[in-house]
Amino acid sequence: MTQEDELIPHLFRTEYSKIVAVLCNSFALKNLEIAEDIASETFLKATEVWGLRGTPENPAAWLYTVAKNKVKDYFKHHAVVERQMKEAKRLSDADAGFDFEFSNQNIVDSQLTMIFAVCDPSNSKESQICLALQILCGFTVEEIANAFLTKSETIKKRLHRARTNLRDCNFQIKNLNEVQIKGRFDTVLKTLYLLFNEGYFSETNDQLIRKDLCSEAMRLTYILAKNPSTNTAETNALLALMCFQSSRLDARTSENGDVILFDDQDKSLWNQELIDNGNHYLVTACNGSELSKYHLEAAIAYWHTTPTNENKWQHVLELYNQLILIEYSPVTALNRTFAFAKIFGNAEAIKEAEKLRLDDKNTYHSLLGYLYSTINIRKSILHYERAISLTKSKMEIEALTKEINRLKKI
Repeated sequence: MTQEDELIPHLFRTEYSKIVAVLCNSFALKNLEIAEDIASETFLKATEVWGLRGTPENPAAWLYTVAKNKVKDYFKHHAVVERQMKEAKRLSDADAGFDFEFSNQNIVDSQLTMIFAVCDPSNSKESQICLALQILCGFTVEEIANAFLTKSETIKKRLHRARTNLRDCNFQIKNLNEVQIKGRFDTVLKTLYLLFNEGYFSETNDQLIRKDLCSEAMRLTYILAKNPSTNTAETNALLALMCFQSSRLDARTSENGDVILFDDQDKSLWNQELIDNGNHYLVTACNGSELSKYHLEAAIAYWHTTPTNENKWQHVLELYNQLILIEYSPVTALNRTFAFAKIFGNAEAIKEAEKLRLDDKNTYHSLLGYLYSTINIRKSILHYERAISLTKSKMEIEALTKEINRLKKI
């Protein structure tokens, strides 16, 4: 794989949404697909040109210049049939309408406005999140389906309906008032939460950990924390969670790419600066009386980064108990069972896990494989093999296969 083959997908993930947001924000495009087509054509040209001439000195700036030129061409081409458009009229005056820049501030402002615009209440919350993950985060249909634990066909239908609704409602980037921002805020945070989760543990990619997704989620959440209208307790709690989880990314895989479980991680590789930042944002989030799922998950992540003490897992289990009451999910239930095992032992935890009846989830069988490994090796291997059959992650398959081979030697 060439350098360009690795670079362009990375830039697509980090720059595509910026280009779409800035174009929509600068020209008030009512057809979202116009901005998406221009951004896609920009990357297509990069693939063609860079393959022949090599990578430019500043790849992102090159993309911005090409996108800017393509939007000029678009309006020139449509000027004859769309003379009523202000952009086409201004274009005749020495390109006066194209004095916008892809400055850091313009990108930040545009993305912040864009994410709230896409989360339009004309669509269901699930559809809003699907659309935001696709447009702003560059998620594939499969990745969105994985985030929602549903089928790809269901996601395709949601995305089609969501885009149709936006067109019918004359979608437009515009500044929202505080009431509108508040009404869409939960959906925005959920989108960023799912974006980070896909980076932290990806089941749809050959890489188990995708740091570019984690970084992008943190960057967008940081934008919210810096804006007075969106600097809420939930925002700070989510940012704290991301900091705590990101602090352990380097310790979760070996130099060879092998997965390293929590108990076996080299704590000297944990990023203390991110842990300190997580502490700061968590304290800020807890200044009031609000308690959200992000507060609880951040608190759980906090305990994972603290030095070992005898009450650690008791605190974690209590937090999971509260979290399940606020918002149940199979992932939460399985994580709670892991904490339960740390306190009451694997045998009791197996009883708790089997109550969940999540036979179609690979994570369920991975957990049972782990719990049975000290009790019944045959059952442990059977569950690990079942987990392998249910996952598409190459990294996870390799890790589970390695564990099976270890158990067979005992």
